Amino acid sequence: MTLTVTAAPAAPTSLEQEPPRGWGHRWPLLPLIAAVLLVAVPGDGSGAGALFGVPAADLLSGVAVLVCAGVLLFLRRRPLTPAAALVLGLPAVGLALATVTAADPVAALPGFVRYLQIFVLVPAVVLLLVRDAQGFRAVAGALVLLGVVEGATGVHQYVTGSGASYMGEEIRAVGTFGPGDVMGMATVVGYGLIAAAAFALRTPAGTPRRLRAWAPVTAALLVVPLALSFSRGAWIATAAGALAVIALTGLRQAVRALAVLGAAGVVLVGGFGVGSEMISQRLTSITEVTSAPDRSVNDRYTMWAAAAGMWRERPATGVGLKGFPAHRDGHASIGLSSGSDTEGAGQEFRKQPLLSPHNMYLLVLSEQGLVGLTALVGSWAALLVAGVRRLVLSRARGAAAVECGLVAVGLMTWQTVDFLYADIGGPSTVLTGVVLGLAAWWALHEPERAGAA
Repeated sequence: MTLTVTAAPAAPTSLEQEPPRGWGHRWPLLPLIAAVLLVAVPGDGSGAGALFGVPAADLLSGVAVLVCAGVLLFLRRRPLTPAAALVLGLPAVGLALATVTAADPVAALPGFVRYLQIFVLVPAVVLLLVRDAQGFRAVAGALVLLGVVEGATGVHQYVTGSGASYMGEEIRAVGTFGPGDVMGMATVVGYGLIAAAAFALRTPAGTPRRLRAWAPVTAALLVVPLALSFSRGAWIATAAGALAVIALTGLRQAVRALAVLGAAGVVLVGGFGVGSEMISQRLTSITEVTSAPDRSVNDRYTMWAAAAGMWRERPATGVGLKGFPAHRDGHASIGLSSGSDTEGAGQEFRKQPLLSPHNMYLLVLSEQGLVGLTALVGSWAALLVAGVRRLVLSRARGAAAVECGLVAVGLMTWQTVDFLYADIGGPSTVLTGVVLGLAAWWALHEPERAGAA
């Protein structure tokens, strides 16, 4: 008698070896994708586009949190691994400490909830709900679609003179975010450009031939609204993210990509004259901020100094979440202006109060101290380092989902660089949590066994 032994199917050993799943298994992603797309819902600061005062995108992110909790409880999905729980949960330590040690813990509580949402809950939800590379591509694709919609709106504003006021003309591309959030459109366009560039350099396996050109064309076209945002910080962050993506694809592809990128910039901006004079002046101002800073740069330097002063006053735990505005005047010099002038894009002239230092690292340092800064930056650094390591290893073995790693590392690079010139605030803030979640999925995700629910 011959005994035949049939081996049990082996568990997948990488992100790319998971069995294919249809959208019947990915329905929990729908609230998350909706949260990304609803960032484009216009808001004018008066509550439009919000329910009970909460932006639609934030409401949908809350729905995604509830869906994730239901999936864990009723479908018995595997929760976070110990490593993922440590990396994503670390910021909560600094947040809790900064809240309880604040001069007014009740006033700090809304800040605790907001930070917990963006830096802990939403990233964890993305990590748990995105189960495979197809799910990752769906969320990243939503970021690209959002960037295209906002970018097209911004270009229309520039062409028709219906944008935010810039140098006396209403030409600044701000998309649906309005002049009070001039970084909003630049942020979503930057995300979309980085994701599209990554998909262009490594087209996902199985993409129909007729669709293979969409990614490079989209990435090239998004350069235009990014330029017309006149946002120096977004330019620098996008350049850093794009260079990271290009460098991690390999030398040969990197050289070709840089050549194409340079040609696209020359044709779109130089050849067609798209805001070329103003863009040139804005670029030149990047290197002149220390010798002849304009008022916005002077205000930024003054608020940076004020944030540093708050930290020196309470170095361990900071002045407390949401404490920067209350302590600003006590630490700022008399050179700080009363606010930022905003106008255009359908809004009358307003004086925008200066409520943050426009530098996430200094904001965290001033409000959460060294404890909070170490926790947050340590979490981000772990995601970036682990993501780069997994990407290098995946590329070396010819893995099929390398484009997901390129998107994750590119977006994470964009975010960490942009935080040198910006901080959280505005309708696009929820996307920060989504970006961190995508980076966490690539860096920390462990495939489930075949046949798992």
